[in-house]
Amino acid sequence: MSFTPGQRFARFVTDAVVRRPRLWALFRLPFRRMFDRLAPEWDSTRVSAAHLEALEAAFDRIATPPARVLDVATGTGAAARVAAARWPEAQVVGVDLSAGMVREAQARAGSDRERYQVADAAALPFGAGEFDLVMQLNAIPFFDELARVTADGGRVAVAFSRGEATPIWVSLEWVRAELGRRGFGGFEEPAPGRSLLAVRGGVS
Repeated sequence: MSFTPGQRFARFVTDAVVRRPRLWALFRLPFRRMFDRLAPEWDSTRVSAAHLEALEAAFDRIATPPARVLDVATGTGAAARVAAARWPEAQVVGVDLSAGMVREAQARAGSDRERYQVADAAALPFGAGEFDLVMQLNAIPFFDELARVTADGGRVAVAFSRGEATPIWVSLEWVRAELGRRGFGGFEEPAPGRSLLAVRGGVS
């Protein structure tokens, strides 16, 4: 894999933080600044139909439409907009550490059912069990928070557009193990090696 310096930094931070979440305090500010710089050109250089395929494969396995959806590390809101279009009754909230990314997402919002705000994935500003579907695409998973805000019987969808070739990437085996320790089961890999779907309280 050939990564740019910024992509190598993103992979380094990801590897460090998923193993020791407390290290996020060291990397939060430089990570935010990096994505603030990238925000104006993000959609034109990085987002395509292929970018969303792995997450949409997870959406295809969700039979009951969620009423409340949270997109963690939403970036410019591409995945959140797909969720809002797929489930016309759902309220969709997208959060991102980068204010620049949130501004881009707000400008691109496709409906009044979408809301975007600045928030840290390591300390989400929502109540326990508030969402039926919590999703993230190409983002560092903070497993305690993913579990906390997911309703009983709700789902978590974690996807990486290009599998291991994605700069921000965590093996799905690791994701499965961490979610399993927090009461998730019913695991599926809708896009093998690229997306994982789990149910809070589901059977392993």
